[in-house]
This record gives sequence, C-alpha cells and structure tokens, in this order.
Amino acid sequence: MDDLERDGLGRDDLESDEFERELKQAFERRPAPPSLKRKLMDRRSRQRTERLHLRKVMWERLAACLMLAALVGGGFEWHQREEQRKGEAARQQVFTALRITNHALNQVKAQLAEHDRDRQE
Repeated sequence: MDDLERDGLGRDDLESDEFERELKQAFERRPAPPSLKRKLMDRRSRQRTERLHLRKVMWERLAACLMLAALVGGGFEWHQREEQRKGEAARQQVFTALRITNHALNQVKAQLAEHDRDRQE
C-alpha cells in the first residue's frame, strides 16, 4: 500500500484537485495591461478610418461610372444628331439639284418647243 492509499486519496482525486486549481487560476481576474485600452481604441479608430475610406472609394467609383455613362450617352446622342444634320444637308442638296435639273429641263423643253414651231412655219 502506498502513501496515497493510506491517506484515502487516489491518483484520480489528486489529478482532479490539480485540474481544479489550474482552472481556478486560469479564471482569476487579473488586471489588463496598461496599453490594452489604447491598443483597442487605436484598432477601432483604424478600422473606422478604413471603413470610411472604403465607402469614399466606393462612392468615387460610382460617380466615375455615372460620369462615364453620361459621357457615352452624350457622345451617342451627339453622333445621332450629327448624322441627322448631315442627312438633312444631303436632302437639301438633292432638292437643290432637282430644282436646277428641273429648271434646265424646262429650258431645254422650251427651246425644243420653239425649235419645232420654227420648223413648222
């Protein structure tokens, strides 16, 4: 019989007591290091600054996308109007050419009619 059995304590009891002592020691309240609060506040401030920066970058990107969309839309509209203007100018040139041709044909017709009258006389 060894000393532990004589005292009425088994090895399991000793291990259990030691575990409880370690557990109690682990859960004892200890004062926080003096720099902990400053570190936590610095980290919180840094995270907030990063979030604000990311939000700002997101809004800047959104604004850039909107500006780009407006420029592309404006460019497309300008191109459409320019094509319409060129088409209208071409239409006017065709009408002018038709008027000139009509006038020239009327003159030729009049000259032919006069020539036919002169021949018949």
